[in-house]
Amino acid sequence: MNALAAYGLLAHSVLFGALAVLIPFGDLRARVALAATTLSLLVGIAPGMHALFGTPSLTLLALAVLHLADRGPSPLSQRQAIGLLAFALPFYALSLGLGTFDPYAIGYQPGLLLAALLPLGVALWWQRQDVWLAILAVDLAGYASGVFTNLWDVLLDPLLVLLALIIVVRQQAIRLIASRRR
Repeated sequence: MNALAAYGLLAHSVLFGALAVLIPFGDLRARVALAATTLSLLVGIAPGMHALFGTPSLTLLALAVLHLADRGPSPLSQRQAIGLLAFALPFYALSLGLGTFDPYAIGYQPGLLLAALLPLGVALWWQRQDVWLAILAVDLAGYASGVFTNLWDVLLDPLLVLLALIIVVRQQAIRLIASRRR
Protein backbone atom coordinates (compact mmCIF):
# COMPACT_ATOMS: atom_id res chain seq x y z
CA MET A 1 0.00 0.00 0.00
CA ASN A 2 1.45 3.36 -0.96
CA ALA A 3 1.32 6.52 1.15
CA LEU A 4 -1.58 8.07 -0.82
CA ALA A 5 -3.77 4.98 -0.37
CA ALA A 6 -2.97 4.84 3.35
CA TYR A 7 -3.79 8.54 3.68
CA GLY A 8 -7.07 8.00 1.80
CA LEU A 9 -8.19 5.17 4.09
CA LEU A 10 -7.29 7.03 7.26
CA ALA A 11 -8.83 10.28 6.01
CA HIS A 12 -12.10 8.54 5.12
CA SER A 13 -12.24 6.96 8.57
CA VAL A 14 -11.89 10.42 10.14
CA LEU A 15 -14.55 11.76 7.76
CA PHE A 16 -16.89 8.96 8.81
CA GLY A 17 -16.22 9.77 12.47
CA ALA A 18 -17.05 13.43 11.79
CA LEU A 19 -20.21 12.37 9.99
CA ALA A 20 -21.26 10.13 12.87
CA VAL A 21 -21.09 12.92 15.44
CA LEU A 22 -23.54 15.05 13.49
CA ILE A 23 -26.11 13.14 15.52
CA PRO A 24 -26.24 14.83 18.94
CA PHE A 25 -24.81 12.37 21.44
CA GLY A 26 -24.12 14.84 24.25
CA ASP A 27 -21.42 13.63 26.63
CA LEU A 28 -20.78 10.53 24.52
CA ARG A 29 -19.73 12.58 21.48
CA ALA A 30 -15.99 11.88 21.78
CA ARG A 31 -16.51 8.15 22.33
CA VAL A 32 -18.90 7.88 19.40
CA ALA A 33 -16.41 9.70 17.17
CA LEU A 34 -13.61 7.35 18.17
CA ALA A 35 -15.79 4.27 17.78
CA ALA A 36 -17.10 5.37 14.37
CA THR A 37 -13.60 6.17 13.15
CA THR A 38 -12.28 2.78 14.26
CA LEU A 39 -15.28 0.78 13.04
CA SER A 40 -15.16 2.43 9.63
CA LEU A 41 -11.72 0.90 9.13
CA LEU A 42 -12.56 -2.49 10.61
CA VAL A 43 -15.87 -3.19 8.87
CA GLY A 44 -14.94 -1.73 5.49
CA ILE A 45 -16.76 1.59 5.45
CA ALA A 46 -13.58 3.66 4.97
CA PRO A 47 -12.27 1.45 2.13
CA GLY A 48 -15.71 1.62 0.51
CA MET A 49 -15.77 5.39 0.78
CA HIS A 50 -12.24 5.52 -0.62
CA ALA A 51 -13.26 3.35 -3.56
CA LEU A 52 -16.41 5.39 -4.21
CA PHE A 53 -15.16 8.94 -3.67
CA GLY A 54 -11.40 8.72 -4.15
CA THR A 55 -8.80 10.37 -1.97
CA PRO A 56 -10.17 13.30 0.04
CA SER A 57 -8.38 16.62 0.02
CA LEU A 58 -6.42 17.84 3.00
CA THR A 59 -8.85 20.78 3.16
CA LEU A 60 -11.78 18.42 3.74
CA LEU A 61 -9.78 16.42 6.28
CA ALA A 62 -8.86 19.60 8.16
CA LEU A 63 -12.53 20.65 8.27
CA ALA A 64 -13.46 17.18 9.58
CA VAL A 65 -10.79 17.35 12.29
CA LEU A 66 -12.03 20.80 13.33
CA HIS A 67 -15.57 19.40 13.48
CA LEU A 68 -14.42 16.48 15.61
CA ALA A 69 -12.56 18.86 17.92
CA ASP A 70 -15.81 20.83 18.29
CA ARG A 71 -14.01 24.17 18.29
CA GLY A 72 -16.71 26.71 17.55
CA PRO A 73 -18.61 27.15 14.31
CA SER A 74 -17.33 25.54 11.14
CA PRO A 75 -15.04 27.74 9.06
CA LEU A 76 -17.03 26.60 6.02
CA SER A 77 -19.94 28.98 6.46
CA GLN A 78 -22.46 29.80 3.76
CA ARG A 79 -20.34 32.65 2.41
CA GLN A 80 -17.27 30.44 2.01
CA ALA A 81 -19.42 27.62 0.61
CA ILE A 82 -20.83 29.91 -2.08
CA GLY A 83 -17.31 31.07 -2.94
CA LEU A 84 -16.11 27.48 -3.16
CA LEU A 85 -19.03 26.52 -5.41
CA ALA A 86 -18.47 29.57 -7.64
CA PHE A 87 -14.92 28.38 -8.20
CA ALA A 88 -15.36 24.60 -8.18
CA LEU A 89 -18.28 24.23 -10.58
CA PRO A 90 -16.51 25.87 -13.56
CA PHE A 91 -13.24 24.21 -12.51
CA TYR A 92 -14.73 20.72 -12.62
CA ALA A 93 -16.69 21.46 -15.79
CA LEU A 94 -13.52 22.55 -17.59
CA SER A 95 -11.50 19.68 -16.09
CA LEU A 96 -14.06 17.17 -17.35
CA GLY A 97 -13.71 18.45 -20.91
CA LEU A 98 -16.33 21.17 -21.32
CA GLY A 99 -13.77 23.46 -22.97
CA THR A 100 -10.31 23.21 -24.43
CA PHE A 101 -8.57 24.47 -21.28
CA ASP A 102 -7.88 21.93 -18.52
CA PRO A 103 -7.18 23.72 -15.21
CA TYR A 104 -6.47 20.41 -13.47
CA ALA A 105 -3.30 20.01 -15.55
CA ILE A 106 -1.87 23.15 -13.95
CA GLY A 107 -1.70 21.27 -10.63
CA TYR A 108 1.02 18.95 -11.92
CA GLN A 109 3.43 21.85 -12.45
CA PRO A 110 1.96 24.27 -9.93
CA GLY A 111 4.29 27.27 -10.16
CA LEU A 112 1.48 29.47 -11.49
CA LEU A 113 -1.00 28.05 -8.98
CA LEU A 114 1.39 28.62 -6.08
CA ALA A 115 1.88 32.20 -7.25
CA ALA A 116 -1.91 32.64 -7.28
CA LEU A 117 -2.15 31.25 -3.74
CA LEU A 118 0.22 33.94 -2.41
CA PRO A 119 -2.34 36.79 -2.72
CA LEU A 120 -4.96 34.43 -1.28
CA GLY A 121 -2.75 33.81 1.74
CA VAL A 122 -2.14 37.55 2.16
CA ALA A 123 -5.89 38.23 1.92
CA LEU A 124 -6.62 35.55 4.53
CA TRP A 125 -3.98 37.06 6.80
CA TRP A 126 -5.30 40.59 6.23
CA GLN A 127 -8.88 39.56 7.07
CA ARG A 128 -7.68 37.60 10.12
CA GLN A 129 -9.02 34.31 8.76
CA ASP A 130 -6.52 32.36 10.85
CA VAL A 131 -8.29 29.02 10.55
CA TRP A 132 -8.38 29.19 6.75
CA LEU A 133 -4.76 30.36 6.71
CA ALA A 134 -3.79 27.36 8.82
CA ILE A 135 -5.74 25.04 6.51
CA LEU A 136 -3.92 26.53 3.52
CA ALA A 137 -0.59 26.03 5.30
CA VAL A 138 -1.46 22.39 6.03
CA ASP A 139 -2.48 21.93 2.39
CA LEU A 140 0.81 23.33 1.12
CA ALA A 141 2.82 21.26 3.60
CA GLY A 142 0.90 18.18 2.49
CA TYR A 143 1.72 18.90 -1.12
CA ALA A 144 5.37 19.52 -0.26
CA SER A 145 5.50 16.11 1.44
CA GLY A 146 5.31 14.49 -1.98
CA VAL A 147 2.34 12.25 -1.16
CA PHE A 148 0.13 14.11 -3.65
CA THR A 149 1.21 14.58 -7.26
CA ASN A 150 -1.30 17.33 -8.07
CA LEU A 151 -1.79 20.45 -5.95
CA TRP A 152 -5.49 20.56 -6.81
CA ASP A 153 -5.97 17.17 -5.09
CA VAL A 154 -4.71 18.73 -1.87
CA LEU A 155 -6.90 21.83 -2.10
CA LEU A 156 -10.31 20.50 -3.16
CA ASP A 157 -12.21 17.37 -4.02
CA PRO A 158 -15.76 16.43 -5.06
CA LEU A 159 -16.80 15.62 -1.47
CA LEU A 160 -15.77 19.10 -0.34
CA VAL A 161 -17.82 20.60 -3.18
CA LEU A 162 -20.77 18.38 -2.20
CA LEU A 163 -20.44 19.58 1.40
CA ALA A 164 -20.45 23.20 0.22
CA LEU A 165 -23.54 22.51 -1.89
CA ILE A 166 -25.32 20.93 1.10
CA ILE A 167 -24.48 23.96 3.27
CA VAL A 168 -25.86 26.38 0.68
CA VAL A 169 -29.03 24.35 -0.01
CA ARG A 170 -29.65 23.83 3.72
CA GLN A 171 -29.38 27.56 4.43
CA GLN A 172 -31.72 28.38 1.55
CA ALA A 173 -34.24 25.80 2.80
CA ILE A 174 -34.10 27.31 6.29
CA ARG A 175 -34.74 30.78 4.85
CA LEU A 176 -37.61 29.47 2.72
CA ILE A 177 -39.25 27.75 5.71
CA ALA A 178 -38.79 30.84 7.87
CA SER A 179 -40.36 33.09 5.21
CA ARG A 180 -43.40 30.81 4.89
CA ARG A 181 -44.03 30.92 8.63
CA ARG A 182 -44.48 34.66 8.62
